[in-house]
Amino acid sequence: MKRILLISAALLCLCASASAQQRPAPSLPEFQFTTVKAAPITSIKNQASSGTCWSFSAISFLESEAIRLCNIQDEAKYPDFSEFYVVSTSYKERAEKYIRLDGKLGFSAGSGAGDVFDVVRNHGIVPNAEMTGMNYGSELPQQSEMDAVLLNYVEAVSKTRGKLSTAWKRGFDAVVDEYLGKAPETFVVDGKTYTPASYRDAMKINPDDYVELTSFTHHPFYTWFALEVCDNWRGSQSYNVPIDELMAVLDNALENGYTVCWGADVSHPGFTRNGLAILIDEQATAAGSDQERWVGREEGKPAPIKIVEGNPTQESRQFEFDNKTMTDDHGMHIFGIAKDQDGKKYYMVKNSWGVTGMYDGIWYATEAFMRAQTLDITVHKSALTPALKKKLGVK
Repeated sequence: MKRILLISAALLCLCASASAQQRPAPSLPEFQFTTVKAAPITSIKNQASSGTCWSFSAISFLESEAIRLCNIQDEAKYPDFSEFYVVSTSYKERAEKYIRLDGKLGFSAGSGAGDVFDVVRNHGIVPNAEMTGMNYGSELPQQSEMDAVLLNYVEAVSKTRGKLSTAWKRGFDAVVDEYLGKAPETFVVDGKTYTPASYRDAMKINPDDYVELTSFTHHPFYTWFALEVCDNWRGSQSYNVPIDELMAVLDNALENGYTVCWGADVSHPGFTRNGLAILIDEQATAAGSDQERWVGREEGKPAPIKIVEGNPTQESRQFEFDNKTMTDDHGMHIFGIAKDQDGKKYYMVKNSWGVTGMYDGIWYATEAFMRAQTLDITVHKSALTPALKKKLGVK
């Protein structure tokens, strides 16, 4: 997914061809949230200065899936999978494709959830303790140097005329290994030896059990297509459904104890650095009365803010996507439903910016924001609505 520059995070998921600046959000009132339904999640992580939200979000999702599938009740035994095992493997495979395509491929730290599922399917999973990715003298991810080195490396190789050397791939892999650490072939968990593939199977993760959904009208509904964003370098396929049906799957999943991997646009001013995601209609949202507008308000009294949200439609989603004002920015993990002090519904979102904001790394997103800003969601096939299960032939 494409990185964008935000006030609170140095980097998100950067698309090689473009970036977006978040507009400043209006001042919002304080909210009090009550959890309605929430599935277990692992601890909040921090992607810091790396464009790896796609790995952090999908790995967080798979950790919750392992908790659910293995019926892990003790939080102390919750899994902690390595994000950078996936990043390392992805970068190596992306380099091969980049060279095969003579450099006609986006090459950056950004990617998508489908990339994670391909890596897990073909290679497996390893515990974070076996590969933290912090092999370059930093406590938190600081990837800009590595990203620049790797891009220059493949650009140079792609310009080679004639037969390539037998060393380029070994050299590329060695650079990745020096920065992120070498992936383990075997490791021990609770006294048992695993390979990445056998550990994946022990965690009951089957990548073929997951379905990615999207909702756009430039492809027919109820067909598969590869979402046209530059970080979808593998061409991962999404199933295209009307936005009402996508939202129905989201609700069905959360209400039945599943979690959801979420790809979204977060450049909207209502996505704040403090943990809120509200589809603010800036023209309709105003502070105070008409009297206050012209003569001011009583001294010492703050202006009340009435938040008015936009009304997203299938047509407005398509317009924003085609107009490049809805872009592939950030990956997160949705795990629950909450309500505010007025009873309004919100989705509980685990972010990967560390324990920050008003809610310690959790964001609360309205239905309108979710409906307007969602690029795609990934769910276990069992979390699909009965109607979609029938269309997809899922039992």
